[in-house]
Amino acid sequence: MSWREPSIILTEMTWREAAAALALQPVGLLPIGAIEAHGPHLPLDSDVIIADATARRAARRLLSSNVPALVLPPVWYGVSFVGRSFAGTSPVDPAAFEAHLRSVLINHLEAGCRAIVICNAHLEPEHVARVRAACAAAESHAARPVLFPDQREEPYAAHLSAEFRAGARHAGNYETAIIMAARPSAVRDGIRRTLPSVWIDLPAQLRAGARSFAEAGATDAYFGDPAAATVDEGERLLDALAHIVMLACAERGLAPVDG
Repeated sequence: MSWREPSIILTEMTWREAAAALALQPVGLLPIGAIEAHGPHLPLDSDVIIADATARRAARRLLSSNVPALVLPPVWYGVSFVGRSFAGTSPVDPAAFEAHLRSVLINHLEAGCRAIVICNAHLEPEHVARVRAACAAAESHAARPVLFPDQREEPYAAHLSAEFRAGARHAGNYETAIIMAARPSAVRDGIRRTLPSVWIDLPAQLRAGARSFAEAGATDAYFGDPAAATVDEGERLLDALAHIVMLACAERGLAPVDG
């Protein structure tokens, strides 16, 4: 089988092509996002766009290291209650989300993936906790690796931007730059250029008791500096996110150490 895009994308295959791909026991890359407000300049599916772009870039990097890879269909809905003060945000009950994700993981592993790496772009604390729990349950059930490299944690965060590490990581420079690189037509660029920076550490506000973006101080559903975002920065960040996937794979012996 020829491993060229779009042949690494499961949803774009026929069932015969999928059978041939799964016979190689690929590493599956599962994008996970949420439907959530991302300022006045980015679409509600921004997390899905970022997660899917990360998975595709990581898959190409795995293939270049002679590791079969397969980009799995994204999980679109997540635990996104923090953004519900803004229209369009569509959260899922945490228990239902965890059960759904566990089932998705188990079935992909039983279908032929030698392992699955989570490419998660939605960082609400309860969402992350449920992803982690589903991964542990699926790995235990299927006896195959399920990796969840959490980019908030070291050493992974060191590869990302200063804005991300400072906590102003929702629809600011970090996410906006990635969307500009991955899907530029999705950005309302005229609006983006006019937005003032909002320097608030969102994770710190949530730990202090804020229950929504609005309570954390975001009056327009973004934090950080989207006006400063560039395509070049987005490309660098996508490379960094793909590198994080490779680091996680190397830690579990699924791929060579990524240079």
